Amino acid sequence: MLDNYKPLGSTCGAHVVIGRLGELPQLAREHENLGMVVAIGDNWVRGRVVSEIRATFPAIQFVRAIHPSAQIAMDACVGDGAVIMAGAVVNPGASVGEFCIVNTRASLDHDSVMSEYSSLGPAATTGGGVRLGSYSNIGIGATVVQEIVVGEHTVIGAGAVVLHSLPDRVVAYGVPARVIRPRVVGERYLGDIHMTAGQAK
Repeated sequence: MLDNYKPLGSTCGAHVVIGRLGELPQLAREHENLGMVVAIGDNWVRGRVVSEIRATFPAIQFVRAIHPSAQIAMDACVGDGAVIMAGAVVNPGASVGEFCIVNTRASLDHDSVMSEYSSLGPAATTGGGVRLGSYSNIGIGATVVQEIVVGEHTVIGAGAVVLHSLPDRVVAYGVPARVIRPRVVGERYLGDIHMTAGQAK
């Protein structure tokens, strides 16, 4: 594991920190068939780190990380660098773009598309034919009904129910979800969006 903040030799679960991002070219020479996943929850930060890695070491291979208990339809597409967590479901005809996260027990229904660097929070669900824009996030336990389009860099709060399409760069929550305010590209959202369905009026 590479980490710019944890001390060398420290652990995160079963993984040991073996170096910093800047040491990637040397580490790649020392480890054959090196494949990488960028394990950062914030979509924008994950995108920045991927860009930095590619600039430093263009030959690096990004791999998919799919938990054994996830259910992926045979004709679903999963892009390089994507992470699909325990109990997640990706249904027929669905597409998970590069560097997306489908979190624990989240469900992407048939023919839905997650654009690059987007994410579904734990237990978030979509109906069929949903389109999730690049860098957007569906919060914990939120539901997006069928055929909805969620714009790029948009964040949907925990427990929301999305009944209408949403534009780029907004924060929305509630039941039904409504746009609360605009959002700046790169703005933090993990740990900052705590509004639940019951709090939105």
